[in-house]
Amino acid sequence: MSKELKNMTVEEYSRRLKGVQDAVLVNVIGMDSLSTFNFRKELRGKKLNLLVVKSSLAKRATEGTTLVSAFEGSDGSVAVVWGGEDFVSLAKEIVEIQKKPEFEKCKSRGGVMDGEKLSAEKLLEVSKWPNRTQQIGLLVGQILAPGANLLSQIKAPGGLLLSQIKMKSEGEEAPAA
Repeated sequence: MSKELKNMTVEEYSRRLKGVQDAVLVNVIGMDSLSTFNFRKELRGKKLNLLVVKSSLAKRATEGTTLVSAFEGSDGSVAVVWGGEDFVSLAKEIVEIQKKPEFEKCKSRGGVMDGEKLSAEKLLEVSKWPNRTQQIGLLVGQILAPGANLLSQIKAPGGLLLSQIKMKSEGEEAPAA
């Protein structure tokens, strides 16, 4: 590949990866064309982007960004996948897709999250974390729990008193507390 062609490729990679903070690297070598087409279709359906790059050129293209660490120590072609609600959701989607038998040759090679390079094992671990929506749900539950407990404690004596008054008015004997 000529130097001019390499520079044009680096510029294209820079343009396509501009603004990407977190990504997953996937090895798609060995997949046939139908599997690759279905893999890309599956990613598009989940609003994820895929770009197959040459590692050395991608490293040059991402100089000065958080993605540069993803390409350290890698060689050859690799697919960069990015998008989704957050990185945890992205990792979950990639791990789920890889479990399908038609994509058995698709292997994750790690990624980058907040500028930190992740191994394939660490990516699998991250995929088990709660995603953004789940974390918000947990946080809201933790915020609302003390208020719900306080409300039940405030209502309980009044409810007990009301039930005793109702029993007395109906002529029943109230049980001893």
